[in-house]
Amino acid sequence: MNIKRTMNLESKTIENTDAISSQILKTTKKKLGLIPNMYSVMANNTALLDGYVSAYNSFRANAGFSPQEQEVIFLSIAFENECEYCMAAHSFVGDNMTQVPIEVTNAIRNNSEIPDQKLKALSIFSRAITSKRGLPTASDIDNFLNAGYNETHILGVIAGVGIKTMSNYFNHIFNTPVDDAFKSRIWNKK
Repeated sequence: MNIKRTMNLESKTIENTDAISSQILKTTKKKLGLIPNMYSVMANNTALLDGYVSAYNSFRANAGFSPQEQEVIFLSIAFENECEYCMAAHSFVGDNMTQVPIEVTNAIRNNSEIPDQKLKALSIFSRAITSKRGLPTASDIDNFLNAGYNETHILGVIAGVGIKTMSNYFNHIFNTPVDDAFKSRIWNKK
């Protein structure tokens, strides 16, 4: 059984962190209108914050998936890793920024049938890569490819798993409180 331990790192601000983290926090606030709680505590270690944000931005720009597909990947990984913070945040982003159909987001959140077959295959494959620790079966790969994806997309899913592993593990250890902006999509594992 895992026992929660209280962690004591302070939330950093634009004013009280190092130059690299400060710039990341400034850019994030300008883009989103807020600094997510996750970022403000990650700012205690610039390698983590910079690595996460750089990989996240590159995934968004270069992974070869539409914004809706990106959100399906992130939500599916967060579901598999049972990350309550990322489930709330990416549900909010899906609803308000990347326009994922609510029935798709809710299906991932509820572990029920995803109505879109291609997004269903993407979710299943993302979860398989996560749960099987990068060791999918030939059937997992074939089902993904048969849904209309290609081998390059496998690499994109791997990138997504790497990114969400950083944030999911961070949120587990530091028990990151869900930001007010995301509270309408709080998720509790069942």
